[in-house]
Amino acid sequence: MGQEMNLIKALFTLSIIGLIVVSVLFIDFAYKTFSYRQNSEKTDAIVVLAGGKGRVEEGVRLFRESQAEYLIFVGVDPSVRKKDLYRPKRHDPSSDKVILEKSSRNTLENSLFGRDIIVRNGIHSVLLITSRYHLKRASILFRNSLPKNITIVPYPVDTVNLKESWWSHGGSFQLLFREFYKYCILRLFFLVTPGELRESVMPSVSVG
Repeated sequence: MGQEMNLIKALFTLSIIGLIVVSVLFIDFAYKTFSYRQNSEKTDAIVVLAGGKGRVEEGVRLFRESQAEYLIFVGVDPSVRKKDLYRPKRHDPSSDKVILEKSSRNTLENSLFGRDIIVRNGIHSVLLITSRYHLKRASILFRNSLPKNITIVPYPVDTVNLKESWWSHGGSFQLLFREFYKYCILRLFFLVTPGELRESVMPSVSVG
């Protein structure tokens, strides 16, 4: 009986410690998520992860301001044409350096298919645009997919479904925690298999 009680106490203590560790890591994740700033420094390419509201518009705006030589949309629906996303006006950069990647369907594939385009075009720095809540996970995937000498500048786009006071907004809390869980899985994966994505090979990308 005494041994059983000691085991229960030990399990309870470990559970409390685990809960505290997860809580601290989650709060740190949330803090860093909201610490990202829109740094519009010039890079070789603007890489937009398509799908979230406001991402395309922000990427186009920065490209019109000549913040990069290339504008790359990753994860675009196959039915979308280049002119649907970018129509150059007078004095705007040409659409020749606008690239649409249409094969990837999730963030992992975004990083791998995006890597192929970035490397093929000799790009050495990218401005990575996605929704704020998605930025840490996207950044770690691109960082572990791209060659180490390529600079990644994270650029967040704010959305109405993520409130800065996330602790008092159920939807924001759930959204952040889901991203936190996926991010932790990725951190563990890269800890166990570093360099795995850089060595992976994907089929030819579909661009247009």
